[in-house]
Amino acid sequence: MESKIKVVIVTGLSGSGKTVAADWFEDHGYYCIDNMPPALIKNFLELSSFKSAGLDKAAFVMDIRSEDFFNGLNESLEYLKSREDVEWDILFVEASDASLIKRFNETRRNHPLSHGRTGQEVIEMERNMLADLRARADHVLDTTNLNIPGFGLELSQIYEPASAGGHPFSINIISFGYKYGVPEETDMVFDARFIPNPYYVKSLRHLTGNNKKVQKYVLKFDITRQFCDKLLDMIRTIAPYYAQEGKNHLNIAFGCTGGQHRSVTLANEMGRIFSEQGFRVTVDHREL
Repeated sequence: MESKIKVVIVTGLSGSGKTVAADWFEDHGYYCIDNMPPALIKNFLELSSFKSAGLDKAAFVMDIRSEDFFNGLNESLEYLKSREDVEWDILFVEASDASLIKRFNETRRNHPLSHGRTGQEVIEMERNMLADLRARADHVLDTTNLNIPGFGLELSQIYEPASAGGHPFSINIISFGYKYGVPEETDMVFDARFIPNPYYVKSLRHLTGNNKKVQKYVLKFDITRQFCDKLLDMIRTIAPYYAQEGKNHLNIAFGCTGGQHRSVTLANEMGRIFSEQGFRVTVDHREL
């Protein structure tokens, strides 16, 4: 029996990481085309050079940069449905408004729908334009709290689960300081300010939770250990139910006053514990 051609349509909000996704697919043997007009999918798959090259995986990045994006999309999806030798799905990538605005401002790039500074209004406009496509997507991936390795882990779990290893559920952990604001996109926020503050220990003040001395201080308290044990028990209990609802990752944030000591220690410790339990884990210290 002839093997099927695997096609992934990568789409989503501008600035959410579609190019990073394309890099991942290319690294994993997919023939990738960025800014692919949907109307050209049929032409590409029927190219004799594509067939003769023995290629069986392709990823097409499509978004509102293409003038024919909406006009040719439905027709192309119907064409893919008609091909019995093609296995295809849609990956929709998104992120929070605050995260997207920050990314555009940091890179000094303009949003495709804007000729100036990117603001919430233009992002909301794009969300509304892509709402129907998002609803049709097979996978929706929020990159707000994902670094590039974490993004890759998510894609591996979706498209190469046999080689991804570990637990099918991933946990993304972030530490932060309340004085700088709570992260926009988190499923659970835990306040670490119930733990005695290493800041008031002179020898620890200028260190961080990445230092073993600070970790030893924070973790020596019974209440810290009890908290870690109870949090692990809760996550192990609810993770299977999140997975049943189609959510394959959980974003957890730990906060303390400045995001230097207690929150960093808890993020590192719970990351270690979750990893030992078989979960896939990413840890990011926002204030460091």
